[in-house]
Amino acid sequence: MDKILNIVQIVIAVLLSILILIQQRGTGLSSAFGGEGGVYFKKRGAEKVIFIATIIMAILFILSANFQLYTNGKNFRVFLIKKNVIL
Repeated sequence: MDKILNIVQIVIAVLLSILILIQQRGTGLSSAFGGEGGVYFKKRGAEKVIFIATIIMAILFILSANFQLYTNGKNFRVFLIKKNVIL
């Protein structure tokens, strides 16, 4: 279970990093590919999809980290009980 959770967390971290690096601050996605960067106030098209995907990946990363912390903490308590350590 721990190995699967570690792999899932690594995959989410890599995808989150890629999504963050794809975004450009203050410019549109078109300027990343040679287009003219105009002033805009709303995210549209691919920019909006990437933005929402980044938020979802960040939430999944936080949830997987908390779940891993919970399961490892549970295993650690069982280990301490088996070793007769007072909590």
